[in-house]
Amino acid sequence: MSKSEIQHRADFSKVRYAQCWEDSLLLVEALKPAGRNCLSIGSAGDNSFSLLAAGAASVTAVEMNPAQVACIELRKAAYLALDHPAFLELHGSRPSSRRAELYAACRELLPQEARAFWDTKPDDIAGGIGGCGKFENYFRLFRSKVLPLAHPRKRVLSLLEPRTPEERRRFYDDVWNNRRWRAIFHVFFSRTLMGALGRDPEFFKYVEGSVAERILRRTEHALAVLDPAANPYLHWILTGTHGNALPHALEEANFEPIRNALQEDRFRISGNAIEALLEAEPDKRFDAYNLSDIFEYMSGANTEALLRRLVAASNPGARLAYWNMLAPRSRPESMARLLQPRASEATALFHGDRAFFYSRFVVEEVHG
Repeated sequence: MSKSEIQHRADFSKVRYAQCWEDSLLLVEALKPAGRNCLSIGSAGDNSFSLLAAGAASVTAVEMNPAQVACIELRKAAYLALDHPAFLELHGSRPSSRRAELYAACRELLPQEARAFWDTKPDDIAGGIGGCGKFENYFRLFRSKVLPLAHPRKRVLSLLEPRTPEERRRFYDDVWNNRRWRAIFHVFFSRTLMGALGRDPEFFKYVEGSVAERILRRTEHALAVLDPAANPYLHWILTGTHGNALPHALEEANFEPIRNALQEDRFRISGNAIEALLEAEPDKRFDAYNLSDIFEYMSGANTEALLRRLVAASNPGARLAYWNMLAPRSRPESMARLLQPRASEATALFHGDRAFFYSRFVVEEVHG
């Protein structure tokens, strides 16, 4: 296959994700990218840039959706053309009334296709480029129309205040986890509504069981066990900005390392499915893979086929990291001699996963 399975079934003509909704800190810890050549699912680009910030020798961001490629290209241009505060304004992490001006500063650095894409979307730019995806619009609807049915604004902001672990658990049990919260959660994060408004119905083809119930259990972990005050993903979902918490690629300390890596040409974008890239570059070898949750959308047979192709494209000791959301996927027993699970490491990292939609984090290593 030179196309990914999901390409045959879902629409890839619009921005689905204007941000990466997997916790980049897990990737950095699992892949240990310093000095490694990395292959990274592109999405909106954040996690690919995180690998650069962590010292990757090179990063190839592979993305089959042209709209998502345009997102990556604009971020790349913004790292090169803007300073850090202006970058956060353009992204939407901070308020701004000058995003059109900031886009103009980036525009000449964009390839023609990306420039044509963004030139027709002034409203998306004015609202912040990190908020223009289908998934982000889903969260916008949730926080503006649905969440107020269970919690007033003052209580939402209180949830995001720093607390001790004991105080967080008490707040969740006694204040947050009321009957209305559970009811609206089960409706809004159901397979039907999430497929219609947030993702794509085809993304749930291999999912079994209750979608909302699984996500609710992970949400409780994020709100009652982890620290909401330090969670940029939760901040965005509940407020539409990042507050004092930023994703790894947007942190000030990582801005110059990413800019320097881009200036050194250690980053490239491939507008293909990962299968097509591997087919087109049979002699290329990688040391680390950010695979997002791509196996979520594949059959077990196609998952194994792609894993075998990745192993064939790997240097000894290469690492793979990916998430399961609702469909269980990992290296099959038939590949036991090729891929070694790092289950205890993955479990420990997953305990701190701030992007709380996923049910498991998988880390595997190519036998050397």
